[in-house]
Amino acid sequence: MLELLAQSPAAWVAVALIVGLVVGSFLNVVIYRLPIMLERQWQAHSAALVSTPAASVAPAAAVAPASTTSAAATGQRPFNLLVPRSSCPACHAPIAAIHNIPVLSYLVLRGRCAHCKAGISARYPAVELISGIATAVVAWQLGFGWPAACGVVVTWFLIALTFIDLDEQLLPDSLTLPLLWLGLLASLTGWGSGAASLPRDPISAIGGAAIGYLSLWTLYHLFRLLTGKEGMGYGDFKLLAALGAWLGWQMLLPIVLLSAGVGAIIGIVLIATRRQQRGNPIPFGPFLATAGWVTMLWGPPMVGRYLSLFAPQR
Repeated sequence: MLELLAQSPAAWVAVALIVGLVVGSFLNVVIYRLPIMLERQWQAHSAALVSTPAASVAPAAAVAPASTTSAAATGQRPFNLLVPRSSCPACHAPIAAIHNIPVLSYLVLRGRCAHCKAGISARYPAVELISGIATAVVAWQLGFGWPAACGVVVTWFLIALTFIDLDEQLLPDSLTLPLLWLGLLASLTGWGSGAASLPRDPISAIGGAAIGYLSLWTLYHLFRLLTGKEGMGYGDFKLLAALGAWLGWQMLLPIVLLSAGVGAIIGIVLIATRRQQRGNPIPFGPFLATAGWVTMLWGPPMVGRYLSLFAPQR
């Protein structure tokens, strides 16, 4: 099977598309449930601190894991990425496996619940399609091998982070930090090679993580010092650090310039069309994620073409 995928680009891309669609269905679960899980954990920890005398508060290392603390403190049934089963938002009927086929089930059911016929958001098949198409593009662009596998993992993380930030203006540590550490660990494998390698070498990855975090951290504090306002969140620092760990310090400037440029254009359009009030925050994570994904696939050629504009003519 692996030999067939390695020898047939069409088969490799087709398999990547199918896998991406299936993973996109799971990403819908992550996008919806992870913020709720985090909120419940915060509420449980806050309740535990309020109800516990200060003198008897246990050290942080002795506190029970967040997931068990949340369930025990709230008395709620387990709620995580695996349980309970997916259900209709309207009637709460469990979704049968036959009705959970990515995109296809939504089309067959005409966007309605099989039990109560309530409408289901088109966001669910949209995320599945985005995941499937993006995975196929990575497979096509990077070919069969470990670099493509790394690129696919990065893509899935970025899709989840993008939609969570759009919904909640939140980039969870439970996604940004694993993405960062995976990039650093992958740099030790030697899977990549050449200027456009993925993952990068350890020096580029460590430098990318450090410079990515510190650059936005510095801009954040300078902006707050000058204006008294917070221009972005700490999650943005960690996301850029994660992208730096995967793509190296060399790609940080293109990522920042591309994300800032697109973000400024979209922000102006939203304000001009009155879809966004001046002064209201716009999540920056989706722009960083999109710029990082584009740079991951086409960054070195884009930089090379840009630099060639200034090369002396012979």
